[in-house]
Amino acid sequence: MRDSTDAPGRPGDGVKLLALAVGFVMATLDATVVTVAAVDIADDMGLGAAALTWLMDGYILSFASLLLLSGSLADRFGARRTYLAGLTLFVIASTMCGLADSGGLLIASRIVQGAAAALFMPSSLSLLVGAFGEPRRRASILGYWTAIVSTASGLGPVVGGVLVDTLGWRSIFLVNIPFGILGAILTLRRIDSSPRRPRALSLASNAAGAGLLAALSIALIQGPHLGWSSPQVIALATTGVLAAGVLVLSERSVASPLIPRSLLANPTFVATTIIGLLLNFGLFGLIFMLGVVLQRAWGLTPMMAGMWLLPMMAVFVLGNLTFARLARRVGSRRPVLVALPLAAVGLATMVTVSASTPYAVLAVVVGVANFCVGVTVPALTAALMAAASGHANTAAALLNANRQVGALLGVAVAGTVLADTADWYHAASVAFTVAALAYGAAACLAWRIPRST
Repeated sequence: MRDSTDAPGRPGDGVKLLALAVGFVMATLDATVVTVAAVDIADDMGLGAAALTWLMDGYILSFASLLLLSGSLADRFGARRTYLAGLTLFVIASTMCGLADSGGLLIASRIVQGAAAALFMPSSLSLLVGAFGEPRRRASILGYWTAIVSTASGLGPVVGGVLVDTLGWRSIFLVNIPFGILGAILTLRRIDSSPRRPRALSLASNAAGAGLLAALSIALIQGPHLGWSSPQVIALATTGVLAAGVLVLSERSVASPLIPRSLLANPTFVATTIIGLLLNFGLFGLIFMLGVVLQRAWGLTPMMAGMWLLPMMAVFVLGNLTFARLARRVGSRRPVLVALPLAAVGLATMVTVSASTPYAVLAVVVGVANFCVGVTVPALTAALMAAASGHANTAAALLNANRQVGALLGVAVAGTVLADTADWYHAASVAFTVAALAYGAAACLAWRIPRST
C-alpha cells in the first residue's frame, strides 16, 4: 500500500487544484501559443513587423505592469472576487481576439488579456495557499500545481501548432472560453471566499509601480533590437528611474504602502524574492541561448531544435512532482539547499562548451540543472508564501512581477551576448557562466530560509 505521505491530497483537493490552476494554465498557454500562430495571423491580418511585435509583447507588457496593482485590488476586494473578475475579463478578451476583424482590435484585445492575467494569476496563488492550511501539505500541493503550469508552458507551442493547423489561428483564443467558464464554476463551488484586507490604494505608488514595470519591460524587450544606447531605450530607462524614485518616495510617506513594510523587513521574504529573480534570469537566458545556438552553430531546423530541447525541458515537471512527494517528509528548505548548488555546479562544467561537445553531454547537464530548478521553484514559492503571513495577495503579485522581470532580463542579456559575437560557442560559454553564477548566488541566499520551512 502507498504511504499516506505520498498521497497528493485529500478528497476534493484535486478539484480545488483544478479550479485555481485553470487561470494560470490559460495565461501561460496564451503567452506561448501565439508564437506558432504569428505567421498565420500576420498573413491573414496584413500585419507588419511592428504590429506583430506588439501582438507578442503587448500581452507581456500589460501583464507585467499591472501585477502589483492586482495585489492591492485582491486585498481590497478579496482574492476570490479578483480571481473571478480576472477570469471573466480574460474570457471576454479571448472572445474579442478570436472574433477580431482588424489588427488594431486584435492587439488591443491581447493587451486586455494581459491585464486580465495580471488580475487572476496572483489571486490564484494566494487562494491556493488559503485553501491548504497545513504548511507541508500546502508545499506538496504547490508542487503539483507547479507541475501543471510547467506542463502547460512546455506544451504551449505544440498545442498552438495543432490548433492552428486543424482549426485556424482564431481557435487558440476561442478555446479559452470553455476553460475559463469551467474555472469560474469550480471556483464558485469549491473555493471559499477569502478575507478582505481593506486598505487605502495609493494612486501615486500604484501608478509609479506600473510605470516602472512597463518602462523596464519595454526596455528589456526592445534593447537587444534597437541597441542599448538608442534614444528610445535611454528614454525608457530614464522613465524607469524616475518612476522608481516616485515609488520610493511615495512608499515612505503613505500609511498603507503598496508593498507592506513588514514584508520588506522579513529576511526570508526578501531572500526568496531575489532567488526567484535569479532563477528566471539564468533559466530564460540559457533557454534562449540554446535555441539560437542549436540552429546557428549546429545547423538544426527550428523543429529539430525544439525536439532536441524537449528532453531538457520536460524534466521541469519531473522536478515539480519530485518536490511534491518530498515536501511532506522533509519540508521545503532541504530540497532547495541540495538542488541549487547541484544546478550551479552542473552548469559551471559547461563553460568549456565547444563544437566537440556531444549533444548527450549537453542534454544531461542542462537536464539535471533544469530538474533541480523544477524542484526549487515550488519549494521557494511555499517558503515565500509562508513568510508573507497576512499579505499573500501582495506577495504573490510581487513574486510574479519579479519572475517576469528576471525572465526578460535574462533574455535581454543573452540576446546582447549573441548579437556581439560571431562565435556561437563563445556566446554559449558566456551564457553558461552567467547562469551558473546566478544559480550559485541563489544557492547562497537559500541559507536564509528558516530551518522550520
